[in-house]
Amino acid sequence: MIMIDTHCHLYSEEFREDIDQTIERARQAGVTKFFLPAIDSTETDRMLALEQKFPGVCIPMMGLHPCYVKANVAEELEHVKQWIDKRDFVAVGEIGLDFYWDKTFEKEQYDAFDIQMQWAFEKNRPIVIHTRNAMQETINRVKPFAKKGLKGIFHCFSGSAESAKQIVELGFLLGIGGVITYKNAGLPESLLNIGLEHLVLETDAPYLTPVPFRGKRNESSYLKYIVTKLAETKNVSEVEVASITTANAEKIFQYQ
Repeated sequence: MIMIDTHCHLYSEEFREDIDQTIERARQAGVTKFFLPAIDSTETDRMLALEQKFPGVCIPMMGLHPCYVKANVAEELEHVKQWIDKRDFVAVGEIGLDFYWDKTFEKEQYDAFDIQMQWAFEKNRPIVIHTRNAMQETINRVKPFAKKGLKGIFHCFSGSAESAKQIVELGFLLGIGGVITYKNAGLPESLLNIGLEHLVLETDAPYLTPVPFRGKRNESSYLKYIVTKLAETKNVSEVEVASITTANAEKIFQYQ
């Protein structure tokens, strides 16, 4: 069973001591590729170093995370622009809107999201979206770009059935992670009418650890627990879930 982790922060400090073992455990579990979303300029060197260490296995994106849109947003966006002009990345991400903690830079978040979506469109690359406490606002912002042909993933989807319907109608995929294993999350119900052709797998490691490891550090080898729950939800085999979501990931990132 071959799987792809479409969203994991394996370059983060939590993996500094055992990244080799973490990658090996995931490979033993059937995970063949790890897509690395960017956060901000402070993480770029570590992310690209992991790409160099595991070429063709750890694959980076470039973008500015909405939670890191602060007073220095112009400098951070310039950092992103310089990198995407310098070399190719499989996606622009993670980008989006997050109004959970703070709305001080709400306007700047909207502007940064629009700017980066335009860059992705110009580069013919998908986007990977982070949205929290801003689902409908995010969908509405994506719509005009989707009409022009922009594609991407709503990472860590945990929204309603109506939100899921709107997203797939835009031609976007839903990133399904550990939340699907949480007892009261309601995600299986939201996905009842969403086919596997609209889904990709992710861990968001080291965050959002699935049951039965909730509360501990997440890692890519735990992707199999997400597959198990998704197979149960869809009443299909785990092999089918893995096969279809892997094909979806390879197609959206244009990377095999």
